[in-house]
Amino acid sequence: MRAGRGWSRPRGGSRKFSTAPRPLAGSSTPWLYLAPALVVLAALLAYPVYQLGLISLFRYTQAQVSGGQPTVFRGFGNYADVFSDDQFWQVLLSTVGFAAACVVSTLAVGCALAVLLTRVRAVPRLALMLAALGAWATPAVTGSTVWLLLFDPDFGPVNRLLGLGDHSWTYGRYSAFLLVLLEVVWCSFPFVMVTVYAGIRAVPSEVLEAAELDGASQWRVWRSVLAPMLRPILVVVTIQSVIWDFKVFTQIYVMTNGGGIAGQNLVLNVYAYQQAFASSQYGLGAAIGVVMLLILLAVTLIYLRLLRRQGEEL
Repeated sequence: MRAGRGWSRPRGGSRKFSTAPRPLAGSSTPWLYLAPALVVLAALLAYPVYQLGLISLFRYTQAQVSGGQPTVFRGFGNYADVFSDDQFWQVLLSTVGFAAACVVSTLAVGCALAVLLTRVRAVPRLALMLAALGAWATPAVTGSTVWLLLFDPDFGPVNRLLGLGDHSWTYGRYSAFLLVLLEVVWCSFPFVMVTVYAGIRAVPSEVLEAAELDGASQWRVWRSVLAPMLRPILVVVTIQSVIWDFKVFTQIYVMTNGGGIAGQNLVLNVYAYQQAFASSQYGLGAAIGVVMLLILLAVTLIYLRLLRRQGEEL
């Protein structure tokens, strides 16, 4: 009688079950599991991105939309107009600086509160989680309006508590960016906090206890123990924060009334909106959108490549 699958016959003639690991069915198996999600994402993203790129190659204004004039193919003419505009480079620089400040602040607040959640009792932890999730669930328009009311120069409680009188936070360029940054961090840190907290709970308690017995401070435990072990999670929240904060629109548009005085608080998303809809230059606005997409893809790929070089498993 022949030995069945997974069995090996030793020389003595008795059967013995083989404990050697069996090879996987194939390297394509993970893609089969991801296929449904990839199909949905392709259906939701591929066509809009295609249309965005297509419109960016044409002179597409209100005259073409209404059918009064034929659509004119410009090739990369819209991109040439964008890159030759000094305001575009100023807005790009402001966007990069603002997004970087938002990402760093969001990660710092979210990670600090995630560590705090592991140090407090059940009732304070539940209260903090509910408050954070409430901030996360608040629509951006509502949150921006509430923050404007809090910092209102006439009726807001913040100026009264700080003794600033009728100081207008949205008048100055940097104070307006600071106000928007606070609102962005307020509605973004819960995602980082909950994700990092879940990662910390998965770390073996013996590792943390050993670090504490060695006399490591809380900062040293985070820097030398938790952060390296949570690096895959930190990669995800960092990339998500970069994408969200780089394309901020609602907070800037609502809190600075469309970009601030003389456009001093413009970011790329609001700038693209003004070019496309306020000026009816839809091809120019689409070109700015494509540039934003390429910048985000480049930043994400470079970040992942740097982590791969460091030997991180993603």
